[in-house]
Amino acid sequence: MKAIYLEGNHQPIQYTDRPMPTVGSGNVLIKLQAASLNHRDVYIQKGLYPAIKLPVILGSDGSGVVEAVGEDVDTSWQGKEVVINPALHWGNNPAFYGADFRILGMPENGTFAEYVAVDARYVHPKPEHLSFEQAAAFPLAGLTAWRALMTRAGLKTDTATSPEKVLITGVGGGAALFALQFAVASGAEVWVTSGSDEKLAKAKTLGAVGGINYREPDWHKTLLAQTGGGRSGYFNVIIDSAGGPSFAKLIDVAAPGGRIAFFGGTTGNITDVVPPKVFFKQLSIFGTTMGTQSEFVDMLALLSAKKIVPVVDTILPLAETELAMQKMDSGSQLGKIVLKTA
Repeated sequence: MKAIYLEGNHQPIQYTDRPMPTVGSGNVLIKLQAASLNHRDVYIQKGLYPAIKLPVILGSDGSGVVEAVGEDVDTSWQGKEVVINPALHWGNNPAFYGADFRILGMPENGTFAEYVAVDARYVHPKPEHLSFEQAAAFPLAGLTAWRALMTRAGLKTDTATSPEKVLITGVGGGAALFALQFAVASGAEVWVTSGSDEKLAKAKTLGAVGGINYREPDWHKTLLAQTGGGRSGYFNVIIDSAGGPSFAKLIDVAAPGGRIAFFGGTTGNITDVVPPKVFFKQLSIFGTTMGTQSEFVDMLALLSAKKIVPVVDTILPLAETELAMQKMDSGSQLGKIVLKTA
């Protein structure tokens, strides 16, 4: 089969022939139709990801058709259109993953290939309203956003008369866009930040009330002026993927009793946080990443019920994965970069 193979850090990926996966007991063999990129793939290639084990076929996200099932797997899966949960072996504690937790695409071979074999527990029916390319776009980033927004920050979804006010930073990346779509679908009043006016405009078409370009000096003060100021203008929930010095501004715009969940540090270490601003406001700050099997199922349910469609920036053939990786590394995309694997 054709696959994208990485032999070592700082090396070019190879579009090459690899052996077909073996379908062991409890596994299914999926003929992949589409896969999507995550920053994880770029970080692994650059040697910037923890506990890297190479060589490997990259790729965490994928959708396709079950072609064969191993022993102890219900044969009704044969021929089903499916999507894969890439969060493997979380463990029994929903608060934190166990020692066996790993993500598909390293150390196990991943989805940048024509076929992949995975544990049947992590295979789910593809939402009927999504194409294979759209379905391949949501697993890792969607699950990360879901846990941050719904589990860790605890977005309240039963407040129709007084919806919670949500701020999502860096909208344009996959997880931030999913957080936006999930919050809007859950009835929240959503605001966003971005360094691109184009991405801010796109966020409004997806249901954001408004937003601010974080390259503007004192953007947080301008944002509060837009929301109306006063206690009602502050944010109950903030979802962040940047960290860095601007994190202190998120504390300034958080409402008393607010919750901040973050899952990235692309702008560096968090600095300049004034402790009294946190404890006098009674703020809760949560670190988060990926999610559990039950969270994946809950996310699928909302996707299907609300007919949420992932934002796809680019679709490229598997043979052009290096170009896709370069685009991901540049940060120029608005939404997910998807590979056609069939």
